[in-house]
Amino acid sequence: MRIRGSTRLLVVVGDPIAHSLSPRMHNAAIAALGLDAVYVALRARGAAVEPLVRGLIAAGAGLNVTVPHKRRAAALLDVASETVQRTGACNTVWAHLGGITGDNTDVAAVRAVATRLLGARPARRALVLGTGGSARAAAVAVAEAWPEAGVEVLSRDAARAGDFLTWAGGAGVRAEPTDGAPVDLVVNATPLGLTPEDVPPLDRERLRHRAPAALLDLVYVRGRTRLVRMARDAGIAAEDGREVLLEQGAASFRHFFDVQPPLAVMRAAVEEALGV
Repeated sequence: MRIRGSTRLLVVVGDPIAHSLSPRMHNAAIAALGLDAVYVALRARGAAVEPLVRGLIAAGAGLNVTVPHKRRAAALLDVASETVQRTGACNTVWAHLGGITGDNTDVAAVRAVATRLLGARPARRALVLGTGGSARAAAVAVAEAWPEAGVEVLSRDAARAGDFLTWAGGAGVRAEPTDGAPVDLVVNATPLGLTPEDVPPLDRERLRHRAPAALLDLVYVRGRTRLVRMARDAGIAAEDGREVLLEQGAASFRHFFDVQPPLAVMRAAVEEALGV
């Protein structure tokens, strides 16, 4: 890959960000198609996000935005997709005629992977762990795939949980109170699991009591997270976030380049990093 003055810059912004496989996945696709571009990861905190995004967009870059900045990114847009408007969160940003434009490709990605995990079984009730932009995308994904499904949110912060429930009421999500009842689907939308020292957001006993048919952990690590391994040991169809990464990344790639991405190349890059 040659870097020159004409090379287009693509960036994933988050905190933490060192774990991200987006650069590896996107650069593999860029090389396969012979595009003049490069994809890098940048760590940014809090108030630094707005000037960083505006500066990069002004320079012609395209961005992916990850935890914890997806809601900040949504507030910067001149043109927001319907999914951004519904979730209040944005993970893909680029420049268009109308100005800074953004989409939330997480919604369709979570919907696709969760649907595959459940197979023919509908989700009548889902449990979303977390309250941030990824959690909102997961809740909307459930509402799109199974409109009658109830969505319960579990958070360690009562105020954030309350904000989530208020948002859900205006976003077409059938939010339900936390009561510990069994669910069909669990989605972990917290960063817990990125490091081996992290305690899983659900312990073994609570996972057994909730008795989900499927579990999707949006975190991805080599060997899969403790939560995924624990779920599989309990006979639950469980997967980490690698397929969500691939699905949302492919959609972002289409926004950036207006071409179909080489999915097999992107999947191979992720599997090489994480193992099959």
